Order: sequence, then structure tokens, then C-alpha cells
Amino acid sequence: MINIPSTDKKRVVIVGCGFAGLTLAKKLRKSPFQVVIIDKHNYHQFQPLFYEIASAGLDADSITFPIRKVFQKYDDFYIRKAEVKEVNVSDNKLITSIGALNYDYLVLAHGATNYFFGSDKMKQYSKGMKSIAEALDLRNTLLMNFENAVATIDEEERDRLLNITIIGGGPSGVEIAGALAEMNKYVIHKDYPELKNKKVNIYLIEGYERLLNTMSPESSGKARQFLEKRGVRVLTNTLAVDCDEKSVTLKTGEKIKTGLILWTAGISGNKVKGFSQENYGKGGRFNVDRFNRVKGYENIFAIGDISLMTEEKYPSGHPQVAQVAIQQAKLLSENLKNMSGSKPLKEFLYKDLGTMATVGKNLAVVELPHFHFHGVFAWFVWMFIHLMSIIGVRNKLLIFINWAWKYFTYDQSLRLILRPKGCA
Repeated sequence: MINIPSTDKKRVVIVGCGFAGLTLAKKLRKSPFQVVIIDKHNYHQFQPLFYEIASAGLDADSITFPIRKVFQKYDDFYIRKAEVKEVNVSDNKLITSIGALNYDYLVLAHGATNYFFGSDKMKQYSKGMKSIAEALDLRNTLLMNFENAVATIDEEERDRLLNITIIGGGPSGVEIAGALAEMNKYVIHKDYPELKNKKVNIYLIEGYERLLNTMSPESSGKARQFLEKRGVRVLTNTLAVDCDEKSVTLKTGEKIKTGLILWTAGISGNKVKGFSQENYGKGGRFNVDRFNRVKGYENIFAIGDISLMTEEKYPSGHPQVAQVAIQQAKLLSENLKNMSGSKPLKEFLYKDLGTMATVGKNLAVVELPHFHFHGVFAWFVWMFIHLMSIIGVRNKLLIFINWAWKYFTYDQSLRLILRPKGCA
């Protein structure tokens, strides 16, 4: 068993400390529960800025924060770094890599991972951006491609290494495309003068008819306009059906030779052993009711990206964004307290606070309820909201300094290739 003190309080075990898990745990500070947080990392990571790590705009420690530091002054809170192996639902027991743990209430908030629609080759040859480790690996690969491009005497190989293919035109794909286009315009030819007369081609491939499919056609059109103005080749109504180490094959039969395949096209919930297939819905997400209870269980909940809840406005489930996770966590904290006091539970109703995406310096699209805007003002709004959402004064300051430096100098100072000994 995991070493957690016994208590008369009911125990809430939270799996995952992303936006959903962190918000829930903080909201349970003055509650009648003992709270145990299980996470495979000892830090919280700010996912919306992973693309900044991948494109050398920020360092990893700017968007991470130690979990233990958050809960230093919380009573009867326990944090254990472990991976979940299985849930024994009949015995109310969580099986982890460091032992077993009994629970009274279990909250699954361990998020989602890349989903490759059954393509083993895409999984093997593309790079994802769903964790700090993946973002750093992507940055290393990108920079090594430039290093190899200046070193090779093979013109065809050089051209391939300078091609970047991004699959998926949602917010993540649009933002990394914009960041790489900016890097290409202001940085690459300074760092690598040998490439001054060579072109870095950035392809953004989207299967739907437009980018940012969840936003309005106007915002979608603006994003495309911004990207194409920066030299990104946007291919909509286009499917990538195959790939290998050096190319991507489109449904039309066309092949794009590329040095880097970046996958942002789909995500799937991280499944947990111990549940039947009936517990899962579309995208590997847990089917939950309007109280975020996993259907079939009274004391097991799922919140955030891992949950699939339908309501009138969202018949296919809520978007997998931070605001959904945060709002679900806040309501669940109230409902857990209501359950302990035998009070009625409140149904979840998502309040859409808006959607936004940045395409680079002075370029962003923002959609607030009844109010859409684009361009410079939208970019400053995007920056302000993201800066205020970061945990820790130090992190806010570091990010602000980095952004200010990049704004005035068109430069980034984090183009470091950091790999363990023995890695290329």
C-alpha cells in the first residue's frame, strides 16, 4: 500500500494535476476530505504554450511549476509521483506503480494523448506536442535538421531537411505554424548564413475545408490570411494518408519530402485498465453524466479532456480546452462537498468564455461571446490572458521578459540542442 496516513475523513484521490486536477485540488482546500494527488510528474505544465517551447520561444521551466509548492500550506493533502496501472472498481482501490491506494471518491483528470487514427507510421515518424518532453524533442529535431542542412553536400537532402510538415489545422497547428514562420523570417538566416539563399517550406495540412474549424469562418479566414502572408503553405480539404521517415503522402497521391512531421491532428483520452469498453465514448473519453460521474459508478468521476459529457449545445461533447476542465473542476468540488452533506448535486452547464489563437507577432484571432476581433489588439489580449493564467510570479516575469525581448529584437535566445549523451 502507498504510505498515506489513515484518517476519519473520506479520501478523494485525484489522478492528474493538469488544469482540471489542479483546480479541483485547490478548491478542496477547506473541505471535509483527505486529498491525495497522483501524477506521473512532480510539476504542473501549462499546455497552451507548448508550441513556444517547441519553437525555442520559451524555456521549459517558464511554463512548469512544482506541484508540491502549490500545496505547501494545505492540511491533509498528499502528493505521490506515480503512474496509474489499474482501477479495482469493486474494492475502491487504485493500483499504481508505487503501490495500491484505497479511495472513497476517485477523480480521473489525467488528460489525453496524441491520436493517430490507427496509423502506425504516423505514430512512428511524426512528432507530437502533448508534453514538455515532446515539445523539447520537437525543438531538438528542428534545430538538428538545420545543423544537418548546412553540413550536407547533397542538395536534395538539404531541401528535404528544410521542409516542415504540420498535420492538423486546429489551434495547436496554427500556433506552431505561425511561430515557425516567424522563426524562419527573423532568425534562421542569421544563425545559418549558409542557408540564406535556401527556402524553409512550412506546410500546414488540414482535412476540413478551413483552419480553426471550431471558430467562425471569419476568424478561420483571417488565420489563413495571416499564415500565408508569413509564407506558410496552407492545404485545406487535404488528407495525409501515409508517411515514412522522409516524406508525407497525401490522399491525392502527392508526396511531400520533409525533414519533420509534426502531428496536431487528433487526441485521445488516456485509457485506464479496470473499466469496460462501454465506459468509453468517442476519442477514448469516459462517458460521464451531468455531474461528471463515470456512468455506472457513484463515486468515480472524470473531468477535463478525459470526460465526454453531452448537453443540448454540445451533443458530441464539450471541446477539449482548459476552460471546460476548469469549470468542471470547480463544480465537482461543490458537488463533492454536497455529497458529504447529503445535499442535492448541481448539473454542469458549460459557459463558453471565448476562443483564441495566435499566429505570431501582432497577429491573433479572438472570439468572445458576441464579439470577435483580429490583429494587433487580439494579440495583446491573447498575451495578457495567457500571462495571467500562468502559475507563479517568477514564471509570469520570465515569460513577460522573453516576450518583450522577442518583440523588440525579433530574436530568441533558447536555440539549444539538449539531449542525453549518446543521442544524435
